Amino acid sequence: MKPFRIAGSIEVKDGSPFFFIGGPCVIESADHIDFMCGKIHEICAKLNIPYIFKASFDKANRSSIESFRGPGPEEAIRLFSELKRKHSVPILTDIHEPSQAAFLAKAVDVLQIPAFLCRQTDLLLAAAKTGCVVNVKKGQFMAPHDMKNVAAKIQSAGNEKILLTERGATFGYNNLVVDFRSLEIMKKMDCGVVFDATHSVQLPGGEGNRSGGQREFIEPLARAAIAVGIHGLFMEVHDKPDQALSDGPNACPLDRLPALLEQLLEFDHISKRQ
Repeated sequence: MKPFRIAGSIEVKDGSPFFFIGGPCVIESADHIDFMCGKIHEICAKLNIPYIFKASFDKANRSSIESFRGPGPEEAIRLFSELKRKHSVPILTDIHEPSQAAFLAKAVDVLQIPAFLCRQTDLLLAAAKTGCVVNVKKGQFMAPHDMKNVAAKIQSAGNEKILLTERGATFGYNNLVVDFRSLEIMKKMDCGVVFDATHSVQLPGGEGNRSGGQREFIEPLARAAIAVGIHGLFMEVHDKPDQALSDGPNACPLDRLPALLEQLLEFDHISKRQ
């Protein structure tokens, strides 16, 4: 693949150590994202792992109308700008409508396309035209080789800074399964490849009015993906997962993160050793 950089500081290229995308599923409060960003950044800095902070400003596809969605784009711009000023980290957030792309690009470095929207041409083109890195979550309904068409839409707008993220495929009702062949298949598309270790253990709608998750499988799946030799790892991380306002059942507990990342570094070194 042709190497590119995220925020000028993180190089995405074959053979480089993996970068880490992590944070709470949704912006719960200014204090919480400040705390989470600071803690995860500190953990990654000690291990010399490039870090990108992640949080959603709007969870537009929650299971229930009663579920918390987030503060919205205007407040997110203010909060993300403050995080970048204070912690000097790249920021990733997801968008759901073409009109949000240019607006959010003022404050973030990576625009993420949600899995359910990964084929939405207007959304992909709007994200591509901002010049930001575009991270596309592979739809739960998509074969990995079909992501080539998704990447081509972004490339048609002159943007080659593309990440493709595996997050599991639909397996019956309320369940996902990861086909690790997809990581190798997508690596051949000249895009950065990321594995989402937390959404891959989600049980969509598994608790009736909200999604469940199998948190105990985050670590083994992360080890497996790193062993394949991916460019980046995506994880939702929370200091109190059982109290999280979104996706708590499939979030990695903050206190588990240091040991896990340290172990993953060893796997990464082995998988990319020449």
